[in-house]
Amino acid sequence: MSHVNIGKIYAAPYRAMLEFSAKAAEAGVDAGLSPLLVELVKVRASQLNGCAYCLRMHCADAVTHGETPERLAVLAAWWESQYFSAEEQAALQITERVTMIGDHGRLADRGVDVESILNEKQIAAVTWLAVAINSWNRIAVSSQYPVGP
Repeated sequence: MSHVNIGKIYAAPYRAMLEFSAKAAEAGVDAGLSPLLVELVKVRASQLNGCAYCLRMHCADAVTHGETPERLAVLAAWWESQYFSAEEQAALQITERVTMIGDHGRLADRGVDVESILNEKQIAAVTWLAVAINSWNRIAVSSQYPVGP
């Protein structure tokens, strides 16, 4: 992959992405999603996409919103733990479905009945948040954003 920072070469799409991301965040607020749940969505998608830049950013943001090291440590296997609320589990399942959309039909059943836990606005907001972070992951990874200590 090249070292071309696509946002610097074409700033207009980058600015549009910032606006899109802000609108997805507004949907999360409108749907009543907690800031911590929003960060969990961003961290989980970034884990699946191998985006170190976004992982560093959103793990720090999650901690700011009260996340614990124990929960961050088991997030990659959230369905095997008892750390996450039903609402968080439903959001994480949506995030995995959106992030691994090409694996439709082959994804493991996590046993979460999303529709019985989240309302339509919450499902839509989580889906938009997952679409947005997946886009950011692709921007950061393809542009090879530097990640160092």
